[in-house]
Amino acid sequence: MASDRTELRILVTGGSGLVGRAIERLVKGGERRDGEEWTFLSSKDADLTNVDETRAVFKRYRPTHVIHLAAMVGGLFRNMKYNLDFWRLNIHINDNVLQMAHEHAVAKVISCLSTCIFPDQTTYPIDESMIHNGPPHSSNFGYSYAKRMIDIQNRAYHQQHGSRFSAVIPTNVFGMDDNFNIEEGHVLPGLIHKTYLAKMNGTPLVVWGSGKPRRQFIYSLDLARLFIWVLREYEEIEPIILSVGEEEEVSIKEAAESIVSAMGFEGEVIFDTSKSDGQYKKTASNGKLRKYLPHFQFTPFNQAIKETCDWFVANYKVARK
Repeated sequence: MASDRTELRILVTGGSGLVGRAIERLVKGGERRDGEEWTFLSSKDADLTNVDETRAVFKRYRPTHVIHLAAMVGGLFRNMKYNLDFWRLNIHINDNVLQMAHEHAVAKVISCLSTCIFPDQTTYPIDESMIHNGPPHSSNFGYSYAKRMIDIQNRAYHQQHGSRFSAVIPTNVFGMDDNFNIEEGHVLPGLIHKTYLAKMNGTPLVVWGSGKPRRQFIYSLDLARLFIWVLREYEEIEPIILSVGEEEEVSIKEAAESIVSAMGFEGEVIFDTSKSDGQYKKTASNGKLRKYLPHFQFTPFNQAIKETCDWFVANYKVARK
């Protein structure tokens, strides 16, 4: 996009979250192009479950493009406890953002989905054509169905109004600025916080579950780079999976070992098998992404873990936890 073209006003909802912060780091670090104006919106700026507040945001910033990250999110155990809340709040947020984008003639919206939207009973690797082939895992069906509906709405807006609303499907994201809450956060930030406390207190590190489930983890800075590419270059309405390759999948046990090494923890590691493992695997194909970006370089997992752990230790007092 050359600087002599129409100015792009890019609104990022959920701008204070893990992915929003990563995008902001890149934009402030030199990724912003001439003619682009970026606004990072947080939950403190507006309640996106409220249509009037959402309308006011769009009226104020007049975005031409939207990266929609805002959502009620949480780890396995919070999802299991609050499936109704995850459904209702996310449905309200998504409907308000997409409808206001339509009403304000936004040129392009890129929403963020999750691999948990895929059917629980399926063949692997999963790809973009399989989203609606069966019910998602029962542990987080509220969140999963709410996210699936973004894809339905995108198709409907395109069919009825010609809107260019699309979505990306990242695998498990982690990195700096994550939510490191042990009870309600995702697995990696929770383990990082646990390891920090275990090292500080001289106690064993207790990992919930057997450690056997496998995941593809993507570093937030890598995902941010891909998000910016999607916003600028990706023209399909169909979603695209943003993920490391299948060969980069690691077990929770291997992830815990990487964190233990990065944190210099030398104590005992215990796997509490009385806790649920959740879905055993969600192996996703990044074949579609590779057709577009065959040479994209992902940050090696252990390096990304080390950078995240170092950031958490250095920012312990201010990190979300």
